[in-house]
Amino acid sequence: MSILMNVEEADFVYLKEKTESTAGNLSVQLEKLSTAGYISVEKGFQGRKTRTVCRVTDNGRKAFEEYVDALKTYLNL
Repeated sequence: MSILMNVEEADFVYLKEKTESTAGNLSVQLEKLSTAGYISVEKGFQGRKTRTVCRVTDNGRKAFEEYVDALKTYLNL
């Protein structure tokens, strides 16, 4: 989620590389974030290859900012 907060969009391959996750694990996490309404997932094709693009939604941005604020409060920052 923190990666997506700093970019307009990110594709699955980029997220997989940056998080050092397996494809299966990343798929599960993206599905959970999508179900919660925190990200949008758009699947399509680029040439003959599939391409999955993720973007943070307004709800996701708000939830992430609230999470960071809660962490700061907890850590007395």
